[in-house]
Amino acid sequence: MTPDGLLTGDDIRRLLTEVAEELAPPQRTLIIVGGSLLAWHGLRDATEDVDTIRQLDGGLEAAVAVVATRHDLATTWLNGSAAAFAPHTFDLQRCETLVEYPTLRILGLPLVDLFLMKLRRADVADLNDMRTLWPQLSGAFCTARRLIEAFYEAFPDEQEDEYLAEFVVAELARGGFTLALD
Repeated sequence: MTPDGLLTGDDIRRLLTEVAEELAPPQRTLIIVGGSLLAWHGLRDATEDVDTIRQLDGGLEAAVAVVATRHDLATTWLNGSAAAFAPHTFDLQRCETLVEYPTLRILGLPLVDLFLMKLRRADVADLNDMRTLWPQLSGAFCTARRLIEAFYEAFPDEQEDEYLAEFVVAELARGGFTLALD
């Protein structure tokens, strides 16, 4: 862990290995999202916690608590608080397998879905993460309008914003990227 208590990608891998070692069968599945997924892939230096889009069951919570105590971490260092923010278009089959143990399978949310989640929240850190993610999306969106269509498919309860496409174009431009509006 960094001196300020942040978790690097290597820290996350090590801690999740320890969680897997603490678990008894059956195998559980975690779907890593947010800054922790970026750190895992080396796209961010570190993060405060590991967010998943699945709630933790009692056995997983107990294993997380053991590891937290061992390393003087908050018991919420691994949490399911992002579950409420999962895209409606989420498809488990599209997730990347990051690592698999007999008691724990760790998946990464598709980066396109992560980008859309970051856009939904759009605080300063999320906007930075969006610019970091953009090169990884490999042309998933040919226009900002198509990206915004995918956003509203993923989050149909979001109120329509007629300026959202222009906002995305401007934010990506701040990172040196060009995305056509239409």
